[in-house]
Order: sequence, then C-alpha cells, then structure tokens
Amino acid sequence: MKKTEFTEIDALFVGAHPDDVELGAGGTVANLAREGKKVVMVDFTRGELGTRGSGERRLKEASKAAQILGVQERINLGLPDGFLKSDDETIKKAIHVIRKYRPKIVVLNPEYERHPDHEAAHRIIRSAMFKSGLLRIETKENGRLQEPFRTRKIISYQQAYAFTRKPDLIVDISDTFETKMKAIKAYTSQVYVPGISDPNGPVTRLSRPEFLEELEARAIYFGTLIGCRYAEPFISIEPVGLKSLSGII
Repeated sequence: MKKTEFTEIDALFVGAHPDDVELGAGGTVANLAREGKKVVMVDFTRGELGTRGSGERRLKEASKAAQILGVQERINLGLPDGFLKSDDETIKKAIHVIRKYRPKIVVLNPEYERHPDHEAAHRIIRSAMFKSGLLRIETKENGRLQEPFRTRKIISYQQAYAFTRKPDLIVDISDTFETKMKAIKAYTSQVYVPGISDPNGPVTRLSRPEFLEELEARAIYFGTLIGCRYAEPFISIEPVGLKSLSGII
C-alpha cells in the first residue's frame, strides 16, 4: 500500500474545547500567523455541555475566532464533551492528526487543570505523540498509510490553575494582545460582550464582566516578568534546546 503524502506545518495548537487555545495562547497563535508560519488548531470537542450556548454555536464562534487569529486551518474531532478519555480509539485519532500535519511544535492543555477534559486532552496528546513515532502502529489518510512522526517540542499553555512551577517560556504578545481579545470575544455565548451577550443567561466564570479584565491582568503580570506590556506563559514537556544563545538575544 502506498504511503500518504504530507505537508509539514510549523505549529499545532490543541484544545479540549473551542476557546481553550484562544484563552491560553491566543496571542502566541496570532504572533506566529503574523510571521507567516503555518498554524493549525484542533479542538477535541464542540463544548456542547457548556452551561451557555450550544455545540453548533461554539463551532461557528470557533471558526470566526480562527479567522481573527489568522491560522491556516481549524478542525474539530467531535469527541464527547465532558467525557474525554485517553483510550485507544481517541489516541489513534490524535495520532492521525499528528501524522497528517507533522508539526514542528505542539502546544496543548496543561497536565494539571480544573476541567477534567483539559487534563484528558493533555494525556491523549502525550500518548499519541510517542505512539505516532512507532512504525508498527498504522493509520491511514485517504486510504494510504501515514508515515510515523514524532516531535519532542511540546509545551503547555496556562488555563484556570497556575502552573505548579515557574514557566519555562514567556512569550511577548504585546503586539497581538488585542487580536487575542478580539478572538476571545468571538465566543459571545461564553464571555461577556456588552450589547451582544445575553445578560439574563446562566452565570459562569467566563460570563462575568470582570473575566476579561482578569485575562488582561494575567497578561500584564507575565509581561512584567520579561519587561513587556503583555505576555503568555508556557511549560515545556521536554528540555528546550538552542543551537546558539543568539536565539534569545
């Protein structure tokens, strides 16, 4: 059987739900897109169990947010919201995505988090990334065998919980912070957008008017740590290697 052709992308951003990536790494996504990098976003679920909105509406909001951020593609695996499991079937779906896009770096939900789906997404990708490099695990794309693939460049963005250790990377998003916030506000079913969001709907952590202020405060705090206005923190799963210190000069 012939093996499938593939095109490498620069970065794959993974979220258990639509809006996970925007909230944790939206500025970084926009940075890469502005630099002309090939960026793909993948959401595991539609977020259909969310207190506000619906799965169908979240998909539309996610599409709009992806356009705002400027990514090349966004896909949704349609897995069950609230019941993500690191089982064989789900891991194999993740392997298929990794082998299809062959990203140079993968950015995902953190290991320790408030929402169990976030933690499950982390475990799924960690397992899939290793197994994606195994020749004896077969997956297909358009009827053709996919080539094994693995990258050691895997990092997690921060969500509801603070990291359990100091960030390994802090990315300056001063130039793209407003783009990040615009993408987040595309989720009018989830966050408070004056004149658009339903003021009489159920109250959630995200729907409170002060939630967006909290996001800005976090970005300002991490910005102060590296001497810029706004920033996003990340933890690296494996050591980060540089060919030269010029990479951070």
